[in-house]
Amino acid sequence: MRCTGWPRVLRLLAALLLAAASAVSLAQGGGAAGAHKPAASAAPIRFGVLPLGGTVESRAFWMPLLADLGQSMGVPVSVYSVASYEELDRAIQRDEIDMAFLSAKMALDAVMQKRMKVVAQIARRPGMPTHRAVLLTRKSGVPNTLEAVLAEPERWRLARGDSRSVTGFLIPQSQLFLPRNIELETRFRGEIVGNHQATALAVANGDADVATNNTTDFERFREQFPVEAARLHVVWESEPPPGAQMVVRRAYPPEFQARIQAFLVGYGQGKGPRAEAEREVLKTLRAAYGYALADDSALLPEALLEYQLGKQRAMAAAWVNDAAREQRLRRIEQAYKEQVETLRGAGGARR
Repeated sequence: MRCTGWPRVLRLLAALLLAAASAVSLAQGGGAAGAHKPAASAAPIRFGVLPLGGTVESRAFWMPLLADLGQSMGVPVSVYSVASYEELDRAIQRDEIDMAFLSAKMALDAVMQKRMKVVAQIARRPGMPTHRAVLLTRKSGVPNTLEAVLAEPERWRLARGDSRSVTGFLIPQSQLFLPRNIELETRFRGEIVGNHQATALAVANGDADVATNNTTDFERFREQFPVEAARLHVVWESEPPPGAQMVVRRAYPPEFQARIQAFLVGYGQGKGPRAEAEREVLKTLRAAYGYALADDSALLPEALLEYQLGKQRAMAAAWVNDAAREQRLRRIEQAYKEQVETLRGAGGARR
């Protein structure tokens, strides 16, 4: 996909240089006073990175924070970059990831598999713009209204997120399409599945007619691709979705988990030049107010969303008889009950 000009290239180059400098600093054991020096034999913390745009670009966004994490923990941090939700999901199942910032859907799966636990989420304050799922179309041509999209979905090419993406798939499916008996995966003329940058570009460049996205990533898209973004507009916004979560490997000792959590919650909260630099890193990660304490109970809204979506699909599907539908609904009810019990049981005491 094409770049619109030098400003974006220069911003990306600056980010890469900053990431490289941070990595060198970490390898040399530099950092703030009081930071632990990495032990030569310590196993690295393997941080899984989902692509915000390209994999190199996403890695550059995270490297400054991860370099500071390594200095604070006294343990090297390596970055596990992937191109898709599916790749990161497989890496988690193979125990190749120790820490990650995951969509609520992926975090719930990892927690229910007993592989990960939630330690933090993006802090929010009153008046802060609310993160929402959106639907994008081009301003000119057709379809350029929500009514046109919903009236004849078979006419249009869809660009959407992975099925593990909350704003790229689950929320539009649950709140907008299924209530109108439109199945995202089958009703459109064709589809492109990709990250939020890719879906927006697909519509802007005429490769798709409508795209799922979210307010946070579309803001980043406007900064990086101003020409393409000017061709697009938002035709629908969702209710606020379940938030993404920072998770760590459950097998870590509790003390180590607590230190990671303390680092995240304290990052960017101090005074002085170092704290100012940390706050700039947080702005790049779209977490301007830092990270707040969280535990597995933070995933209860996602469990409810999946329960509601499962029931919607079961009621809309064709069944051989009513008994088969009721059996499916009972399984959905049981799975939700187990999720709630697990999440509430693990979320009592925050560490």
